[in-house]
Amino acid sequence: MPSDPQGPPPRGWPPGFGAGDVERRAILALSGLRSLRPLTVHAEAWERGSAAGCLESVRSGRLGSDGDRGWLLRIDPDATAVGMADVGARLVTPAEPEYDHRLLDLSDPPVGLFVRGLSLTDLPDRVAIVGSRKCSDVGRAVAEDLGRALASAGLAVVSGAAHGIDAAAHRGALQAGGRTLAVLGSGIDVAYPASSRELLGTIARSGAIVSEYPPGVPAGPRHFPARNRIVVALARALVVVEGEARSGSRISVDHALELGRDIFAVPGPVTSPLAETPLEMIRDGATLIRGAVDLLDDLGVDRELPPPAPPDLDGSEERVWNALAGRLLADAVARRARMSVPDAITTLVRLELRGLVTSSGGRFERRHRAAAPVAAAAPSPP
Repeated sequence: MPSDPQGPPPRGWPPGFGAGDVERRAILALSGLRSLRPLTVHAEAWERGSAAGCLESVRSGRLGSDGDRGWLLRIDPDATAVGMADVGARLVTPAEPEYDHRLLDLSDPPVGLFVRGLSLTDLPDRVAIVGSRKCSDVGRAVAEDLGRALASAGLAVVSGAAHGIDAAAHRGALQAGGRTLAVLGSGIDVAYPASSRELLGTIARSGAIVSEYPPGVPAGPRHFPARNRIVVALARALVVVEGEARSGSRISVDHALELGRDIFAVPGPVTSPLAETPLEMIRDGATLIRGAVDLLDDLGVDRELPPPAPPDLDGSEERVWNALAGRLLADAVARRARMSVPDAITTLVRLELRGLVTSSGGRFERRHRAAAPVAAAAPSPP
């Protein structure tokens, strides 16, 4: 189906785009062309109907620049595939179920995604948290708390693995034993910034890392605004903790507005440059949140405060007790408690025999759970 020459191309990709080995090899080549904009490829895809057709357009001079054609001669899809295998990455094309349908909301969806870690289908409900690299201590603490709360409520956290707010949000989710998704502005094998290398390794083991760039592509200034659109598209809502005016956070907000995502902002002092973007967003209609409780309430997510751990639990029992947020399968408890599945099951059975845990249908939960008090509610009697 060709696009209307008088208007923009349809959203999404033509039927069959990215299906089969020839298409996958074409996407590997197109992804390596560093100056070829996804918006341009998307429009050409609706003219030519396939990734292979887009690649031929580059070779013939119809698409891209002379630099792209010169660079294309240096790209070997087989070598790219080897580089992917070396870091445990895979290519996800638009023809595959793992290519998240929310990316199709973009006018310039990525031609393909390089993914390490869990399938994106295992992280279905996500919230993006972004903010300043040079954040305040308070902002960092708020981002960590939001990440922990979202993960504890069963949502995945999406961010960009940068210094500051991004890294804090990822860490918060990991501290809660939850899942988090990092979107890179570099090749799938390039840890950027270098200080996030250990964090990214942890995310790859318990969550997922995503990039639209193949192995070997260094971080570049133009990659980060492009990265931000994927962060926002993969999430149901965007939370901005801190950000100066005209910052990357502002770019993320613009993407969220375009895509119709819910937008939340954490206010800061009017005299602080780091509060400029959140306060501007609030004036423009974003939802003000004071912390995790507001966010979960506004998202419509049930929240519960865990009862205090019984005082006579040993170390493994306390870890499992703290991991039991809701009704969970044993493997989910093991992941949150950072234990092996056999050890988690043994501990769960021990707690069940003590009357502290119940199970039904293979799922475990604490026997007594206390609902979180609502703000301004009268205190419970002693």
